[in-house]
Amino acid sequence: MKIAVFAGDGIGQEVTREAVRVLEAVDLPGLTLFEGDVGGVAYHRHGHPLPAETLDIARASDAVLFGAVGDPTCDNLERHLRPEQAVLGLRAELGLFSNLRPATVFAGLEDMSGLKPELARSIDMLIVRELNGDVYFGDKGMRETPEGEREGWDMMSYSESEVRRIAHSGFQAARKRGSKLCSVDKANVLETSQLWRDVVIEVAAEYPDVTLSHMYVDNAAMQMVKDPGQFDVVLTGNLFGDILSDLASMCVGSIGLLASASLGERTTEFGTFGLYEPIHGSAPDIAGQGIANPMAMILSAAMMLRHSFGNEAQAVRIENAVSAALADGVRGGDLGGDLGTSAIGDAVLARL
Repeated sequence: MKIAVFAGDGIGQEVTREAVRVLEAVDLPGLTLFEGDVGGVAYHRHGHPLPAETLDIARASDAVLFGAVGDPTCDNLERHLRPEQAVLGLRAELGLFSNLRPATVFAGLEDMSGLKPELARSIDMLIVRELNGDVYFGDKGMRETPEGEREGWDMMSYSESEVRRIAHSGFQAARKRGSKLCSVDKANVLETSQLWRDVVIEVAAEYPDVTLSHMYVDNAAMQMVKDPGQFDVVLTGNLFGDILSDLASMCVGSIGLLASASLGERTTEFGTFGLYEPIHGSAPDIAGQGIANPMAMILSAAMMLRHSFGNEAQAVRIENAVSAALADGVRGGDLGGDLGTSAIGDAVLARL
């Protein structure tokens, strides 16, 4: 089992360390870890946020465990050299187009949600976000208007095949859950979204057992805080998915609890190749203080065991340990507690 470990910047280093401790504590015969530099750390050491040697490590592995990227000292670099290009580059180079972001309220954390406890208790959704298209990967640039003003521009686009493959991911995920899928777009004003909706409807014909609905993204954001229990699987594009999944994180209480899996079509002898990361960033304001919550990173490692190694038993074991720790009052600063990163890791390990 070859796992590439890219801790990255800021708190990525700290939370990844705890996830690795958990992986080493469970029964994983043949586990081998390979470390590599990404993000600002990689730029300062190698002159690029995604060095060729790091990409080679990822390609030779069965899965990637990814911390976070983001370094304020790199904010003025040309865009292609900024830390964030590391994760975008990995997604593109490794063909990772399907991002799975589960959002569920852990028992006992209802009061930490920004919603009323009775609403928070109903949250159990999976956001399926397309990763390789949309405005993030479209052409972009800066130009000058005839009037002499600076103008920034970004092109949003999706091809039919890109929408079709992520739609299949969403419907297949829905089949394993509550068989409901809500496709989120902005088809009333965007041609990109009109194509999205048309193709999703076409793909839905192959999944008669899954109930399909559609929602404009502005309404979806409103409904997610008004009645989150109505959602099972939410299927959406890159930009909308980025925003809605962060909104979901505050609905469940903390961004420090949400894991994610980025999958593609490549398979290994164990399962589907993927990149696994918490949805929080590098949090440079608290980096190095040992106070970041590592639970999202640990839960990402559990998702890796499930999707890339087919080890459901150990994935559930890790998830149960996190749940038990939370139920016992284990809290970091993001949840109103005072435990540090390593102490939270110790608490999860103890419950394994």
